Amino acid sequence: MNIPPALSSVLLLICSNLFMTFAWYAHLKNGASKPWLLMALMSWGIAFFEYMLQVPANRIGYQVYSLAQLKIMQEVITLSVFIPFAVLYMKQPFSWNYVYAALCMVGAVYFMFRG
Repeated sequence: MNIPPALSSVLLLICSNLFMTFAWYAHLKNGASKPWLLMALMSWGIAFFEYMLQVPANRIGYQVYSLAQLKIMQEVITLSVFIPFAVLYMKQPFSWNYVYAALCMVGAVYFMFRG
C-alpha cells in the first residue's frame, strides 16, 4: 500500500499527538497522588512513542510541505486532539473558547497554505 507523503505525514502526526496529549496531561487525572518524578518518567515513556511517530511524520511531510506549513498543521492537529481529550477523557466542560481558538487556527492555515 502506497500512501502519499502528504497523507502519511498527517496520519502520523495525528497518532503522534494522541501520545503527546496523554504524555503531557493524563497524569493530571490519574497520577495526582503519585510522586511527580514517577509521573515524569511515565510521561517520558509515553513521549518516546510520540517521537517515534512525530520524527518520521515531519521527515515525510517535509517532502511536500514547507517548515511553516508543517508547524501550523501540527498546531491544528494538536487542538483537534486536545479538545476531545479535555472534554471526553479529562471531563472538562466544553467551552466556546475552543471554537474561537479553532477559528483562529483556520486563519493561520489560510495564511500558511495560500499560494
